[in-house]
Amino acid sequence: MVKVDLSGAAEFFTSAGPNYALARAAHEMLADGSGLGADFTGWLRLPQRVKETELDRIIQAAEKIRSRSKALVVIGIGGSYLGARGAIELLKPIPGEGDPRIFFVGNMLSTDTLCDTLTLLGDMDFDVNVISKSGTTLEPAVSFRIFRELLEKKYGDQADEHIFATTDAHKGVLKTLANSHKWETFVVPDDVGGRYSVLSAVGLLPMAVAGIDVRRVIDAAIGEFAALDLRSAENPAWKYAAARQHLYGKGYDIEILGCYEPSFRFMAEWWKQLYGESEGKDGKGIFPASVEYTADLHSMGQFIQSGPRTLMETVVRFRHSRNTYRFPVEEENADGLNYIAGRDIAEVSHVAADAVKDAHVAGGVPNMIIEVPMRNEEGFAALVCFFEMACAISGYMSGVNPFDQPGVEAYKKNMFRMLGKPGAV
Repeated sequence: MVKVDLSGAAEFFTSAGPNYALARAAHEMLADGSGLGADFTGWLRLPQRVKETELDRIIQAAEKIRSRSKALVVIGIGGSYLGARGAIELLKPIPGEGDPRIFFVGNMLSTDTLCDTLTLLGDMDFDVNVISKSGTTLEPAVSFRIFRELLEKKYGDQADEHIFATTDAHKGVLKTLANSHKWETFVVPDDVGGRYSVLSAVGLLPMAVAGIDVRRVIDAAIGEFAALDLRSAENPAWKYAAARQHLYGKGYDIEILGCYEPSFRFMAEWWKQLYGESEGKDGKGIFPASVEYTADLHSMGQFIQSGPRTLMETVVRFRHSRNTYRFPVEEENADGLNYIAGRDIAEVSHVAADAVKDAHVAGGVPNMIIEVPMRNEEGFAALVCFFEMACAISGYMSGVNPFDQPGVEAYKKNMFRMLGKPGAV
């Protein structure tokens, strides 16, 4: 289970402190299904359900792709790709020998980016994993038509064997196409919203193709959700949810998520969707932003340190690095760095993180630390389960439905009308 350190936020709390009684009530609503959007809380049971149903088939499909292709093109937007991309960049930033390259498309409408991807793909053998509940979202639908045509030109009558569809179990445009063409299909669960779906086939198939041990991920997630069912203020999800809601009530309405591992970048993007889409409604919500430390200390550090005092800061820290590298001694010491000679670079990073925390707290920025043992499958699973649980509890504490996203449809209606889609108004 992750650890939450609120010592950097404590001086910003009122004497009453975070409202753990409200966190308990929110947790109980989530657990007993009495809260808003209860039909979309299947993610709580998702790891166990996937293990009992689709996991073996997901791994078999991944092995098939890995045995014949140099690349997998993942087509999806929002929750249909952010979790998988976050996992792959966190755990496999450099593909291992024999690992296919993973290309993510269908999350933009940029001609240049599309063409750049086609150039990188070149004449590699590849498969496609299209991920969409309905199949009608414009961005992935556009990319899917383009890559289907590419598959047909490359593989002819065998093109359909290279398409894997992750979609609704029973209905929708993509499901109808999949049935017609006999594509292998996986399920986007009816009771799980896209931003909570990374521990389903939505995230697991691309992760497995990239060489991530998804059995370890799922087993760790089952244990993590069980641990997070703890009904006390010692529950780290309660600590985080209650602390951020307490600070929000005091006017801290922007939360920046930072990490000292550059490979965490797309995990932060996943977190931004999870919290932004879950809490930003009814005129409420903490605005989620992200920074990459230490790089952004030299770009955004000034604003964080001395700008408007509406920021709270959450930092994800990995206790152990996957590698060691000791800084060398130089006899002349021309650069004056021998004071850190012999130290592991990870130790220097930890000291930097402590120094940043102290500086930001002194500058008026509440700081919360989320600590994970290591950047591995278990660490990834722990972060996903923790952030999902805390997000749901935090949303209920603020009085919103954390599982709908009505505002997402506004731009789509305008876009379809302006493009001249039949029937669009």
